[in-house]
Amino acid sequence: MPTAAPAAADPGALPFPGAGSLRRRVFGLAWPTIAENLLQTLVGIVDTLLVARLGAEAIAGVGASLQVMFLVIGVLSSVSVGSSILVAQAIGARDRRRANALAKQAVVWGALLAVPLSVAGWLVAEPTGHWMGLAPEVAPITAGYLRITLGGSLFLVLMYVCGAVLRGAGDARSPMLAMLVANLLNATLAFLLIFGHLGLPALGPQGSAWAALTGRAVATGLLLFALVSGWRVVCIRGRGDWRPHLGVARRIFTLGVPAGAEQAITSFGFLCFTILMASQGTEMLAAQRITFNALSLAFLPGIGFGLATTALVGMSVGARRVELGGAAAGVAARWALLWLGVVSGTYFVCAPLILALFQPDPTVAAAGQRMLRIIALAQPGWALVFVYSGALRGLGNTLFPLVVNAGGIWLVVASSALLLRLAGTDAVAPWWGFVVMAPVMAGLSWRRFTRSVARWREGRGALDAVPRPTARLPASPPPETV
Repeated sequence: MPTAAPAAADPGALPFPGAGSLRRRVFGLAWPTIAENLLQTLVGIVDTLLVARLGAEAIAGVGASLQVMFLVIGVLSSVSVGSSILVAQAIGARDRRRANALAKQAVVWGALLAVPLSVAGWLVAEPTGHWMGLAPEVAPITAGYLRITLGGSLFLVLMYVCGAVLRGAGDARSPMLAMLVANLLNATLAFLLIFGHLGLPALGPQGSAWAALTGRAVATGLLLFALVSGWRVVCIRGRGDWRPHLGVARRIFTLGVPAGAEQAITSFGFLCFTILMASQGTEMLAAQRITFNALSLAFLPGIGFGLATTALVGMSVGARRVELGGAAAGVAARWALLWLGVVSGTYFVCAPLILALFQPDPTVAAAGQRMLRIIALAQPGWALVFVYSGALRGLGNTLFPLVVNAGGIWLVVASSALLLRLAGTDAVAPWWGFVVMAPVMAGLSWRRFTRSVARWREGRGALDAVPRPTARLPASPPPETV
């Protein structure tokens, strides 16, 4: 399958601030984003490594909590993705006033979203373990972890929203540096609070939750400072545009709700997959959790290049040069394939060593090695899924990735249930569904994006129709339809 979208014009003629070669622009956004996501992922991995010393029940309890958190983060994408796309389009159009106003509105609506999220978190923390079918000794661990992390939803929401706004403006380094500080703080506090060192109480698995919450709070403060200081492209300093604006909210959520629904539905699919693994015993659940931790690391290059593609395609939309966004997607796809191909080979060969890091018992290690080697084969397909889904979001088409990606994951979940419940296979066999679906999802997204770029170049795209401006903000291009 080809990996490059149609491209014309000089890639060095990018209509974005600080334009250089196309490859340099892609990497300039991608590598800090990869590093940032690595640091975010390490929060969960460090916590899992530390609580692993407390036994399989602790691994399973914290792992189930992290799976729920992935679902929550999907909801947050309703604000962060939409804001990032709109800010990128404003920057591409060289309209800094609109970018600043949109950044303020993103912070406002993010804070408003955090209130019901915190309340809901407190209400569902206790019954979540029972809904997931966790063992009696595992469910209280999950409930305690969720009560702490969801109770601090304000920091979680604003961390993602502020980071998305900065990336949309072309600044991927500030979110990376904020997460570096948060990660160092989380690792230190988790070690101290889990085991009770330096006179601190030994909180067990809940100690890792308090450490993660503290790290996110510090990262949020740093990101807000970056936005207020205005030393990057976008700035939220000043009194204007802070009142909640329904017109802007509609724009943000029109783009963001499908993206948020995609992540939420996909995360819920992975959660149901976790429930299926839990039904096979605590050992299989622990093996699944370790494999998913390794999988989250494998996804990082793809996620980084996908987010970079979203920003660059969004800027090209604002500048009315979408063919350059298509060229950026092609560069990102080739490099994502290379990176995830290397990760795939590493995981396949080094599966025993990776599992040994978590000090599992022999049953967990044997199942985890098989799971990891199967999922390694799906990585090239996932590379293209990330890049071309991100490219479609940059065009404003967040609905197509929702249908394809969420639908693909749920087909895997459904087939897994059939294999486990009706065919009576072991817990490892369902993982082959990811290997089958990844190239299908990638092919559909690539085809949709290349056709959209070709249609725009022929003058038949929807990007030239500009809606009426909102009361306080200038207009921006409407989203491309499915």
